[in-house]
Amino acid sequence: MKILVTGANGFLGYYLCKQLLLQGYKVLATGRGECRLPFTSSPSFNYISMDLADIDQTRTVVSQLNFDFIFHAAAIGKPDDCELDKTRATAINADGTGMLLELIAKTKTPVCYISTDFVFDGKEGNYAEDVLVNPINHYGVTKAQAELLVRAYPGDWSIVRTVLVYGRPMTGRSNLLSIVQEKLTQGQTYTVVDDQIRTPTYVEDLVAGLLLLLEKRALGIYNLCGEEILTPFEMAVKTAKFLGLNHELLIRTSSASLQQLAQRPLVTGLKIDKAKEELGFMPRSFEQGLMDTFRPH
Repeated sequence: MKILVTGANGFLGYYLCKQLLLQGYKVLATGRGECRLPFTSSPSFNYISMDLADIDQTRTVVSQLNFDFIFHAAAIGKPDDCELDKTRATAINADGTGMLLELIAKTKTPVCYISTDFVFDGKEGNYAEDVLVNPINHYGVTKAQAELLVRAYPGDWSIVRTVLVYGRPMTGRSNLLSIVQEKLTQGQTYTVVDDQIRTPTYVEDLVAGLLLLLEKRALGIYNLCGEEILTPFEMAVKTAKFLGLNHELLIRTSSASLQQLAQRPLVTGLKIDKAKEELGFMPRSFEQGLMDTFRPH
């Protein structure tokens, strides 16, 4: 079975491609620029450069490929970058998704779209799959637009929403835990918000959930994230203590004080009852996630 993975050069893309290959799938990976993945020696892996903002390139690449399922993970995933260049963010996250769906509509190839808790406004938290979306930044707007396009797709579709994904970065992009390690190891302070509520997700748990969804051919919307409710500051402190670093270098702040370009929803977190019951999804604890992130490789 051939699986197309878009956004393969990204943080999630590395782990997803790795597990698909280990499970015996053939992987067709696409991403912007040169391949940053270490799987090129595998006969089951093929990489093609593809920028979703380039309609002609996307049309050419997808029309040349033959695949049985698609994990669509490609996106501009940094909210502040989306605010800085709303046109490009829309072109990739929303319009690019629409183009991709249009190209595979004739064959009705099953597609799984990777979405986010940022499609919600953050006023309630603990969101179930059927809650109406109401994004408060442009990143969330583009992801919500893409979700609508996926839901109108004539073939089999699924949408996976996740929250603050962490783990060992393998293709260059940092995340909260790796930044804490880097800053504190160098004796630098690091300012982290303590008024945003999340259910952080270990990257390999997310991938395990995606493979369960693939194996069971599950359709519809699924939340895949951790179960523990933590703020980014709490995550940072736990990381520092786990690594034996000086957690007093961490500076607690509020979202208003940090003044980021993109407004963040304050209280998100997702209910995973559906994924646990229907997929058998079982995320690990944050403590175990820390151990797995920093275990020797």
